[in-house]
Amino acid sequence: MIGKVISPVLNKIESKLWEWEFNSEKPMEYTDEGFRAACKIFISALMDKMWDLQTKEDIKFEDRLSMGKKAAQDVRSLIKIYTDIDTHDMYK
Repeated sequence: MIGKVISPVLNKIESKLWEWEFNSEKPMEYTDEGFRAACKIFISALMDKMWDLQTKEDIKFEDRLSMGKKAAQDVRSLIKIYTDIDTHDMYK
């Protein structure tokens, strides 16, 4: 599956981020496209792990949909509050 294929790349990115944060006092200066990509990766991973939990707890499909929608709304709200970026506008 795609998650297993890209996980080594994500692990390398994580390592570089830790290295930068430990050794620098400067911001990372993400581009708009880089921030959008990071958000997409996060929401994809979140939904994947949420699916695992839903399967483990045998949650009904309708409730799974509601949980997914609520999680996406919460992430959108969090990003808007702390960055003033509306995720719905990121792909325009």
